Amino acid sequence: MSEFVQFLIDIGLPGMFAAAFLAGSVAPFSSEVVMVGLAALGVSPAELLLWGTLGNTLGAVFNYWVGSLGKTEWIVRYLHVKPEKLERGIAMVYAHGAWCGLLAFLPVLGSMVSVSLGYMRVSLWRSTLAFLAGKLVRYVVLMASFGWIF
Repeated sequence: MSEFVQFLIDIGLPGMFAAAFLAGSVAPFSSEVVMVGLAALGVSPAELLLWGTLGNTLGAVFNYWVGSLGKTEWIVRYLHVKPEKLERGIAMVYAHGAWCGLLAFLPVLGSMVSVSLGYMRVSLWRSTLAFLAGKLVRYVVLMASFGWIF
């Protein structure tokens, strides 16, 4: 895995986008390592925020799309979201709507929420805006904690 992370760092911003997309979908991957590595090499924090947020948001949109297909067996098989977690996500989405997308940056809960939003066919635009906002804040906090912004 460390060779793959190093490869993503070596290719720069496309690597940041790919890492963020993987992390935003259900793949067990941490884009923070790539972001911190690139920031340490002097890559612009603004560019890292842009490409990281875009990739991570599109990863959540991918989950939304698979959820919107409405096939529980595909969600379980390909996205590795267990049926009971999907049910919890559906209950959360039913109670709070697209606002749940703000939590899509969380490791396990995020996949469950983004898939559930698609499964229930909550507005794609509202869901995407919520994904974007939550993921942007996450990366801003990460970058600020290392002193690379503000």
